[in-house]
Amino acid sequence: MMVMEKREDVMVEIGFSNDTPSGNNGKADERHATSHHGTGTKVILICIAIVAVALFSFFLLKLWQKKKREEQYARLLKLFEEDDELEVELGLRD
Repeated sequence: MMVMEKREDVMVEIGFSNDTPSGNNGKADERHATSHHGTGTKVILICIAIVAVALFSFFLLKLWQKKKREEQYARLLKLFEEDDELEVELGLRD
């Protein structure tokens, strides 16, 4: 009888040992898939953030260029505008 009991213990241990790795492998695969999904999401979010920063920088550059262009145009107009007071002082105009 002792021999039978030992065999049953071995069979039970073998049965448990077969179930345990497959159960762990399933959970490990599930965890791997979840962590992979989380990593993919992080990469996508980082890419979106980089694109958003690039677009914002481009917008600020265009805004700065427009402001600079308006300042230069105002200086040009001021340079070529007729100064009536100067002409009157010089006696060139009444």
